This record gives sequence, structure tokens and C-alpha cells, in this order.
Amino acid sequence: MTKGFKHRLSYRLTRDTVLIAMVLGLVLNVVQITLDYFGARHSMEEDIQALIEVSHNPASQIAYNIDVRLAEELLDGLLRHPATIDARIVDSENSTMAAASKSSPVSPYRWISDELFGASRVFSRELRVSQLNNLPLGQLVLTIDTYHYGLQFLERASYTLISGLLKSLILSASLLGIFYLILTRPMLSVIGALSEVKASSPEKIRLPTPPGHQHDEIGTMVGIINQHLETIDLTLAQLRMAESTMKNYSSELEQEVESRTREISDKNQALQRGNRALVKAKEDAMRRARARANFLASMSHEIRTPLNGVLGMLGLALEGEQDSAKRHRLQIALSAGESLLSILNDILDISKVEAGKLNLEHIPFDMHRLIEECATLHTQQARKKGIDLIAETDLGFPSRFLGDPTRIRQILNNLLSNAIKFTDSGSVCITAHYSAGILTIDVSDTGIGMSKEGLRRIFSPFSQADTQTTRLYGGTGLGLTLCRQLVERMHGEIKVDSKEQQGTRFTITVPLPVYSNLNSYGFQENSQESSQEISRRAELPESIVSSLRAEITADTGHLPVSTNETPGAPQQRALRILLVEDNEVNQILASTLLKKMGHYADVTENGELAIKALEQRHYDLVLMDCQMPVMDGFETTRRIRKNPAWRELPVIAVTANVMQGDRDDCFACGMNDYITKPYNRSQLSAAIMRWAPFPAPQ
Repeated sequence: MTKGFKHRLSYRLTRDTVLIAMVLGLVLNVVQITLDYFGARHSMEEDIQALIEVSHNPASQIAYNIDVRLAEELLDGLLRHPATIDARIVDSENSTMAAASKSSPVSPYRWISDELFGASRVFSRELRVSQLNNLPLGQLVLTIDTYHYGLQFLERASYTLISGLLKSLILSASLLGIFYLILTRPMLSVIGALSEVKASSPEKIRLPTPPGHQHDEIGTMVGIINQHLETIDLTLAQLRMAESTMKNYSSELEQEVESRTREISDKNQALQRGNRALVKAKEDAMRRARARANFLASMSHEIRTPLNGVLGMLGLALEGEQDSAKRHRLQIALSAGESLLSILNDILDISKVEAGKLNLEHIPFDMHRLIEECATLHTQQARKKGIDLIAETDLGFPSRFLGDPTRIRQILNNLLSNAIKFTDSGSVCITAHYSAGILTIDVSDTGIGMSKEGLRRIFSPFSQADTQTTRLYGGTGLGLTLCRQLVERMHGEIKVDSKEQQGTRFTITVPLPVYSNLNSYGFQENSQESSQEISRRAELPESIVSSLRAEITADTGHLPVSTNETPGAPQQRALRILLVEDNEVNQILASTLLKKMGHYADVTENGELAIKALEQRHYDLVLMDCQMPVMDGFETTRRIRKNPAWRELPVIAVTANVMQGDRDDCFACGMNDYITKPYNRSQLSAAIMRWAPFPAPQ
């Protein structure tokens, strides 16, 4: 039986192939036209700049000599360029010395060119002669009709689309014919032969092999069918002989088959029920895991917002308090709050890893310096316990790597903090070496060690070696879980070797490429790695500051107040700053810090009110919270950038936790910079200094 044309295999193969080819061709054509469009714009710029460059010296001499006749000749020559519609020389007093113009061409396709390139462009160049560089002679001004370049681009784009369509049509016809000759026609002949097979005597028919298909799949299929027909021939003879015998047992066989079928059906249904239960259990477990991760992330974020306000207020109170006893109590409260904030950050990081939302950076950094900073951070902690803290790297250790320094620092700080915590005497040592593309870091101590049972659960969340350890040393058991997850996200491995009362050694192996200034590893530095980002990374870690504060307090009984002023640095003028923040505590904290810096601060609680405030008054800078009701910081910034009057207005994001994706979102919507909560005076002042103008020199 012959199928309709649209049901044939050749048609379906041709249709699917051509559809895919047309879609790919269309995508490639669009990409080619897009690249051509940007090339056309660039070519237009270069062409006009070259025209101005050639005319600059003659125009400068004409302006210097005030030669109107030569000026007219020069301008008439410039009008010969097909894109030039107006050329003029303007003197230093902005009066036209000479001018020439012509009308723009009219075309029904002009509106398309104007949409793509604009109706016209104006280019100007200051006129100067080499002998009198400081003498202003005026300007050479050219008005360019972009239709000349737009028409060329439209012609090329039309040719690209039409040629692609024709190619697709030719491909369709060719494939249809090829598939019909090679596939459909042989298959139809086989189908015709099969349709002649009679059900009563199938063994008497043999299928012919289509010409030219003896050794391909069709020939193989025909051969197999013929073999089956021969087998049927032999089998039918045997069946006829056994038919009489089978009749005697048919009743018994039917009963047995029915019984077995029922049994198999029951088992199959039980198996299906079990499979459905397993699938449902798996889905429930995954749903609970995702819900737990999202809940932890949400709760830690919600808790951290008021906690940031508490830490900020404690910092303000600490700066203004002169009584040493009260300062000591405030410092203890601040340190406790910072410890709680660190635990919440660990919970958030773990939940982000489990939810698949933690992204790693891939930037150049100095590993040797990072190790030294981590060791310096924990020097005070080790000195208080009377143990040695040693940091070593191999000779010839590479100076810079490509990776995520923030997460590596987090791992090392966790391991060093644990090593010092569980070591009462002796030393803690951190060593690093690099070989065959693998960075290996060992953190070893001479502390209490762990049992075999403790080693088995040391990387489990909320677990420590044993309950006695928790009672003696405290801790949440989250640090090592986070370390393992971060190392695994870096495609590395963390191992631990320990014996009770003999110390512990953690070994981290991570594949990291060495960074080369020639980009020999194919690394392209992130364009968003701006100067402010680099300066942020170079800042002293807040925990080092906390340690120094505690040390100064212990030695002198009081804590100096940082003024954020560097000798010789330019003084910042008083600015009017718009603070967009929905949290009342953060509003008070940030406003107080800004006023202490000598600035004027107006507060709005959401983006919609911020837009109204900007319409009513001029501001030098905006501090923008990212998460707010009514209108968040990202949408507010996008609306600010749409207004030409606010395009240069500095907008600094204020966010609770900046991951790679959060930072990208800040820059993508038009923000200039970002700082992290809690509000910190030095961090806030540095960000304002980066973007606010300095007073004019006296």
C-alpha cells in the first residue's frame, strides 16, 4: 500500500533536515548581518575621521590666513564625498568663515537606515597650526548623511538573506531527490513485494533485493526477511506434525498460561507500585533538600540584615564611647556579633552550594601573599595560646594563579582557625607547593588529633569529632563541611590524616593554572574587575582589624577612632547623598556615618521614592540598597540610567552578600560600584572617595 507524499520517509527526512538547515542558516545570517552592522558603523567612523584628518592641515592654514576662496574650494571638495551634506569652517568666535552644503538623498528605504545609523552625524576638529599650537583658529565641522553607509549595509544584508533562502530551497530539492532515489523507491519495491505475501502460504514468497542495495541496510533487511521466510517454511512443517499432539495438551496449557500470566501480572503491578514509591520518595527527598537549602539561605539572610544593623550601631557606639570599661563591654559585644555573623555566612554559603547557586571567580591572584595574609590574620590567636604559626612555600613557587582567592582564603582561614583552636602546645604549620598543574596545601598541627570514628564524620555538617570536643572547644561543625564543598566545587580534593594526641594534617589538592600576563592560558580578564574591585581586594581583612582593635584595647585601655584620612590625600568636599534603604536601623547607621564624614544625607525607603527625590533635588551620589519593596535597587538604577540628566550620577550598590552573580547584576543594571553590609566607615568612605569629585585646587 502506497503512502501519501507527506507520509513518505524521504519527505520527512528532507523536511526535518531542511528545517534544521534553514534555522541554522537564519541564525548564522543574523549573526553575519549583526557583525556587518557593527563593522559598517566602525567603517563609517574611520572613513569620516580619515576625511577630517586629510583636510585638517589645509583647513588650519586657511583659517590662519583667513583665505575665503581657498576655504570654499576645500569645502566644495569635501562635499564630493557621497556622505558629506554640509561642511563649514567656524572661527574661534564661533562665526562661520565659509560653508558649503547639499541636500540629502531621498529613498523609500531611508527610514530603515535612519533607524540603524541615525539620520546624520556631526564631526568637528579643532584647527591649529604647528607653529602656533596654543592659538585657537576655530573648527572644521562636517555633517554626514549616514544613508550612504546604511544603503551599502542594507544591500549586503539583503543579499545575505536572499542567498541563504535560495541555498535552502536548492538543498531541499536536492535532498528530496536523493532520499527518494536512495531510500524511498527501494523501500517501496520491498513493500510491494511484501504486500503480495499471502497469510496462508508466506513460505512460498522470496523478496527481490533492489538493484544497487545488495550491501547496504536495505539489502541486509531483505536478506533477513528472506531468512525468516525460510525459517517459517521449515517451522510450518514441524508445526503441522506437532499440531495433533498439541491439541491434547491445549486445555492444560491454556490453564497454566492463564495462571502464569496472572502471577506475572500481579508481580509486575507490585513492581510498578514499588517503583512509583521509590520515585516519589526520591522526589520528596530532593524537594526537602531544596526546601531546606532555600530555607537556610532565606533565614540566614533575614537574620543577617538586623544583625548587620546591630554590628553597625555597636561600631558607632564604640567610636563615641570614652569610658574604657564601657568600651571593653562594647568591644566584647561587637566581637560576639561578628562571630555570629560568621556562622550565618557559613550557613548561607553551604545552602548556596547545596542549591547550586554558588559561583566561583576566575581571576589572577598572588597565592604566596594570600597565605601570608591568612597566617598574619591568625598570628594573634596563636600568640595568645603560646604556639608557633609557620607559613612556608617551595622555592620557585609561582607568583600568581587563576582562581577564586576569596574562597581559597575562606578555606585556609577555617583550617588555620581549627588547627589553632585544637592545639594547646607546639606549632601549626601551613605549607604549599605546586607541581604538574596541581596546587597542594598542607595545614598540620600538634593538637589533640581525632579518632577513627571522628575522622569518618568530620566533614558532615553540624558534626565534630565527639561531644567532648564540642563541650571543651565549642564550634558549630560547619567550617569543615564548607571547606569540603568549596574544594569539590573547584574540582579538587581535601583529605585528613590524624591520630589522637598526635596532631592532624589536612591536605588540599586543587587544579589551578598559573597566570601569565601574556594570557598564555587563554584567560581574558573580566572587564568588570575595575580599579575599585582591585582596591577592595587589597583592603586589610575585617577580622585583622578586629584583632588589632582587641590588641590595642588590651594594651592601652582605649580604642583610637579611625578618621579615614591619609596625609597628603585630597580632602573631600561635603556632598549631598541620597540614601535608598528600607531597613530603619541601616538608615540610622548609614546616615550617622555620612554625617560624621561631613556629608548631607537624605533617606528614602524604596526606589519609587528615590526617583521622586532625584526629580526634586540635585544629588552628588546615590547609595542604593539592592533588595527593597515596591521597587528594588536594580530596577531603580535602570530607570535612573534612562534619564539623560542622571546618566553620570554615581550609584553605589549596598548589598548584604556579593557573590559573582550578584556583582554581575549590579554592573549590568548600570551601577558604578558596590559595598557590602554591615555599613563600615572605612569601606563607605573609600567608595565615596572613588566616585565623588574632589574640590578644585587652590
